[in-house]
Amino acid sequence: MPKEFTYRGFTFDELSKLPMDEFINLLKSRERRILKRGLLKKHKALIEKIRNAKKGIYNKPIRTHARDMVILPDMVNLTINVYNGKEFVPVEIKPEMIGHRLGEFAITTKKVIHGEPGLRATRGSMYVPLK
Repeated sequence: MPKEFTYRGFTFDELSKLPMDEFINLLKSRERRILKRGLLKKHKALIEKIRNAKKGIYNKPIRTHARDMVILPDMVNLTINVYNGKEFVPVEIKPEMIGHRLGEFAITTKKVIHGEPGLRATRGSMYVPLK
């Protein structure tokens, strides 16, 4: 039997029914401070797209550059394409992500894979020992 998701003692259903002011008080201090000071223009635009997508008005994929947006209960079960500096990475929002930032789930760096010496060689890797 899978364990039921809770955030600070509240189930997901209870979180989604909470008014925004009470939900903000449950968040950690940094996220709480950001939301209490007011949202930026790009954050308001993202929330508007999310609300329209839930109503069925906005049927295109939701794309955003707002990597610093805090994940709210309204966003759960949506897929948001987050820009990582090169492309838009699809991020499927799950209840466990509430309180985190969108950018945490769209990684900006890749693992460096070096070629063999002589292949795409630089000055330091041109030397290939004789066998």
